[in-house]
Amino acid sequence: MNHPLRRLWTDACDFLLPGACLGCGLACPWEMGLCPLCEASLPRSEQPVQLRPLGAPWAISVATFNYEAGLPELLRRYKFSEDLTAGRCLAKLCLPTLSAAPLPCALVPVPLHRQRLRERGFDQARGIAADWAKALRIPLLDSTLTRERATSAQTRLSAEARRRNLHQAFVAKGSCPAHIALVDDVFTTGSTAWAASEALMAAGAQRVDVWVVARVPAPRAPMTFDQNCVLKPSRTSRGGA
Repeated sequence: MNHPLRRLWTDACDFLLPGACLGCGLACPWEMGLCPLCEASLPRSEQPVQLRPLGAPWAISVATFNYEAGLPELLRRYKFSEDLTAGRCLAKLCLPTLSAAPLPCALVPVPLHRQRLRERGFDQARGIAADWAKALRIPLLDSTLTRERATSAQTRLSAEARRRNLHQAFVAKGSCPAHIALVDDVFTTGSTAWAASEALMAAGAQRVDVWVVARVPAPRAPMTFDQNCVLKPSRTSRGGA
């Protein structure tokens, strides 16, 4: 179907069968997923591109959103309920941020273990990577990285427990391109990115970037009052992992 006819068909569907906003439920064009107000309320990151922490195997991490407010619910719908509209909507909203970052030779999604994939029936990282690869015209290498060991769920583990849980969990097969972007839905402590990046570097990658939809923001320091009743961060507070 050529472009003018496709546009006409889309406009007709929007008029006759309007979609529902994933946030508020009100009618909105079915291609958008979110109405303008709900889209504007999403918690965008003030620092979408961050340099690697000391000693980390990746070069930069890129995250359009903070993992807070409405983001967790949208990602849960995509991840556990296979709500493809939610996933495609979030992937599309990330494209301007990703387009401004250094483009890699290929995208590699963080894989699920085959047992977890059978249980869930859906790999959210691969879905996001496929959308980004198509939009940015970057090759998708979805069989390069495998998760050889079935690890425990990371959700309720501490940062140190996450690192132990993922030790040598990933294996990269074949020869990797020089510059790879590792794709996942959320960046939490960096444990998954660390283990997967090390596997890709061992297979020949010279640079690994981490691309995610959202990053869990570092906890803010508790605020206290000094002797002059001025509000200031507590000196004894410590940030997250």
